Amino acid sequence: MSAPDGWPLRRGPRAGVVTEFAADRGLGTVTEDGGTSFSFHCTALTDGSRQVEVGRRVRFVVRPGHGGRLEARVVEKC
Repeated sequence: MSAPDGWPLRRGPRAGVVTEFAADRGLGTVTEDGGTSFSFHCTALTDGSRQVEVGRRVRFVVRPGHGGRLEARVVEKC
């Protein structure tokens, strides 16, 4: 399976850090340890809190989202 931009869609969890989070909109960005950033929505947080602190380590999977862009899903706080 390939991502829309031609990158291979790597299966399995990735690790990274939340680099942005706008609580009022529920939108954030997580940057994986390799440096690639992915957007996420607060509903992707597995603990149901819909809140996460910038700088928090997380594990996540990457899947195509709305419009075909890759995004972080199943975001689990470490």
